[in-house]
Amino acid sequence: MNAHAFRHLYEYHFSENRKIWDQFILPLNQEEFTRSVDYSLGSVRNHIVHLMSVDDTWFCELQDKEIPHMLNPVHFNKREKIRGHWDMVEKNMRNYLSSLEDFKLSEKPLEGEDKDLAVWQVLYHVVNHGTDQRAQILRLLHDLGVKTGPQDYIFYVYDHSQAKV
Repeated sequence: MNAHAFRHLYEYHFSENRKIWDQFILPLNQEEFTRSVDYSLGSVRNHIVHLMSVDDTWFCELQDKEIPHMLNPVHFNKREKIRGHWDMVEKNMRNYLSSLEDFKLSEKPLEGEDKDLAVWQVLYHVVNHGTDQRAQILRLLHDLGVKTGPQDYIFYVYDHSQAKV
């Protein structure tokens, strides 16, 4: 386990987030995007806002920054607002990852109930959470009649052979 491997794994995370956004979510009309459904967090919008909010929370905590409140999806009806906020969250994550060093992966910098988590465990959790959320979003998109594709890590590696670790 090393910092380079985590940066690679996050390239997958960012790439899949962007692919789902660009290919499958942007083409939705507003009603489809915000349609209330009785599944998990509700609408496609709600899932996206939750995904970026959780990413932001964990990375703020890793950097000992003030933990932001969970974002309320009703304040994100415009996709431009979501994309702008998500881009800021991703930039913060990339900045953190760019300075990550191997020895920091085993540190336990968090407080409270998360005090026993090593940095590597948090980083792994965030990517795993993202995969779960994208799977739920893909299910919602399927229910809307959208033909989606896989988000498997191995397909990312096949498509980005120069990105292999």
